[in-house]
Amino acid sequence: MSWDLLANALVAGLLLAGFYAAVSLGISLIFGLLDIANIGQPAFLILGSYAAYVVNTAFDLDPIVAGLLFMPLFYVLGVVVYRVYYGSFERRGEGETMQGRGLVFFFGILFIVEVSLSLKYGVDYRLVQAAYIGKSIEWGGVGIAFRLLVPCVVGLAMTLALYLFLARTFYGRAIMAVSQDAQALRLMGANPIRIKAIAFGIGIAMSGLAGALLITIAPVVPSTDRDYIGRMFAITVLGGMGSIAGTLVASLIIALVESLMGTFFGPSWSQAVSFGILLIALAVRPAGLFGR
Repeated sequence: MSWDLLANALVAGLLLAGFYAAVSLGISLIFGLLDIANIGQPAFLILGSYAAYVVNTAFDLDPIVAGLLFMPLFYVLGVVVYRVYYGSFERRGEGETMQGRGLVFFFGILFIVEVSLSLKYGVDYRLVQAAYIGKSIEWGGVGIAFRLLVPCVVGLAMTLALYLFLARTFYGRAIMAVSQDAQALRLMGANPIRIKAIAFGIGIAMSGLAGALLITIAPVVPSTDRDYIGRMFAITVLGGMGSIAGTLVASLIIALVESLMGTFFGPSWSQAVSFGILLIALAVRPAGLFGR
């Protein structure tokens, strides 16, 4: 075994962990706290990638800055999607039937976004340009690529910001409460539906920014979203439903395992082993690492 190869794999895994956390924050909020199985979440991820691509190509603006500028638009889009979901499914309260139809609704969004992007931009890989892309530093034989380092730092900042928002603001605490006792929230003078719409909007905005990080790391095609459906849910469930700290720790575990497996056994094994870890962890602790 080459120790340099091992060290590089570990560093790459650590850097990917911050990005994986950013990718999973939205579904951790929507699925983990609101109990809405939004399998269409990766559609907003890839939509964020293409939004950053368009602005970067047209105005030579940094893709991550473009992602930040698009966050309010993605927030509004998320609120609209939740309102449609609520009016069509959640309000009717049909239990498992409602959840099944909701899955079809979100799958439809995923399919429409992917097909629309394919028709508009084709299936060629799209990439962005930035001053740090292609640059790296080497320390003790370990290479640190800026295209991984910058998204990692942004992802960690996103994780911290969401954690502080949920823990220290009225709306954050209301979002935490709405999944536990909506009736008590009404008695406090807050509208649970409005709180859920706000949370859903934040979750979609997080995915939009994560999409800008994604295209910074590697070129994308419309079907790239499929690579993240299982990974998002795996990280959320492994970390513990609705736990932001758990999302970060689970991202670290999944990223390290994928990096090591991809380096020494080939990329085809990486996701399979990651889900194997998820199954073992759930067998030992069904609530996830940080679940209540």
